Amino acid sequence: MEQPLNNFNSTTLEVELKNLIITTLDQVIKEYQPKTSEWMSLKEGAKYAGVSYNSFIKFRVMGLKVSEIDGIKRVSKKVIDNFLNEHSC
Repeated sequence: MEQPLNNFNSTTLEVELKNLIITTLDQVIKEYQPKTSEWMSLKEGAKYAGVSYNSFIKFRVMGLKVSEIDGIKRVSKKVIDNFLNEHSC
């Protein structure tokens, strides 16, 4: 009579277990990552850039492009990233 665990190669079992853990963690991380849209309010843009709202307004004076439609101001992540890259040392 064979014992079920003797049929498993411990290395194979270890690899399968690691893959299962990695896959599960990837799913959990994707589920709980904050979802930011491409376009953000100025307050969200400041948070995305990692600066205060007042500093973000100064960025606008320095040339950060903000879209305004009917009084609603939005800025894109791409524009923020480009601005920060252009103004970094």
